Amino acid sequence: RIFPYSAVQFYVYQKIKLYLLKPDQFELNNYQRLIAGGICGTASVVVTYPLDLVRTRLSIQTANLSKLKKSKIDAFEKPPGFIKSLIHIYQNEGGFWSLYRGIWPTTLGVAPYVAINFAVYEQLKELIPNSSSTTKLLLGAIAGGVAQTLTYPFDLLRRRFQVLTMGQNELGFKYTSVGDALVTIFKTEGIKGAYKGLTANLFKVIPSMAVSWWSYELIKTAIMEL
Repeated sequence: RIFPYSAVQFYVYQKIKLYLLKPDQFELNNYQRLIAGGICGTASVVVTYPLDLVRTRLSIQTANLSKLKKSKIDAFEKPPGFIKSLIHIYQNEGGFWSLYRGIWPTTLGVAPYVAINFAVYEQLKELIPNSSSTTKLLLGAIAGGVAQTLTYPFDLLRRRFQVLTMGQNELGFKYTSVGDALVTIFKTEGIKGAYKGLTANLFKVIPSMAVSWWSYELIKTAIMEL
């Protein structure tokens, strides 16, 4: 999933950048960065969403969740692999569109996340030109951490919507829409509930985005010098 996801994201961002730049502009302003980031985030979700859906399902199926003993996933003696999961979802949950179940809350989270991530990183890079490799790692870490913190409730929604059809409400939540989900979470779980798991997620996102931005800059520079 991450290979096409990142490839589409960076490619679309650079293409949108060319369209948004005015003749007298060398860099996008922050408003333009948010637009370009939102578009590339949406594009990456559309291209890779079925892979993201399966990834989330597999992580749940391999967890020790006794409440799921009588759920639909018991059709498998052991958690299925990637291809079997795609086929199972397609055949038993509504065909092609079932592979995109939950894409709306996912896009609501990913689009602003990517937009903020790109905008913060490029703004920081402007403030600290000619950054060293260590500095670029730090800038990527800050951008990823800020973006994830601001958009985390939507990331929580994404994961919950992706597993809603795995059983008969054994996971303890059931929502009719994105709006209903947000209201229910804030009502029953409070603000802390909307940010449940944020700390653990930041331990993944911060180093991940640091390395991602550093790698991108390193490879881009190397290619331009060829």
